[in-house]
Amino acid sequence: MKQSLSKWPWLAVIDAVLIILFALLGRREHEHGLGIGGIFVTALPFLVAYVLMTVLSRPWLTINKIWPTGLLVWLGTVVLGMALRLLMGKTAAISFVIVTLIVLGVFLLGRRGISLLIAKRSQQQKA
Repeated sequence: MKQSLSKWPWLAVIDAVLIILFALLGRREHEHGLGIGGIFVTALPFLVAYVLMTVLSRPWLTINKIWPTGLLVWLGTVVLGMALRLLMGKTAAISFVIVTLIVLGVFLLGRRGISLLIAKRSQQQKA
């Protein structure tokens, strides 16, 4: 299902907000400060990875696709985000990797699933 050129940037912004929410929830859960700077530093490697993976996936055509694009964006965001996090001198314990994989999977794939359902319903109502 092709996205109009005007809608895909908003969907990418929603994904970015979900990544920031992931960082905020993680910092809150581990009783780290909830200052904007701390949240930004936690989210930054994953945001950079997400932007790179999204741009490579031709988002104007694929922003809502779950297979295979959504899976590649999700997994690429986690793997590249972890690598960038390590390059920033931060840690990446296996428990953090697992939680990141699960939460970003639910967020990024879940958003695509919801968007597809909304698009499908909208098309059915037009018919």
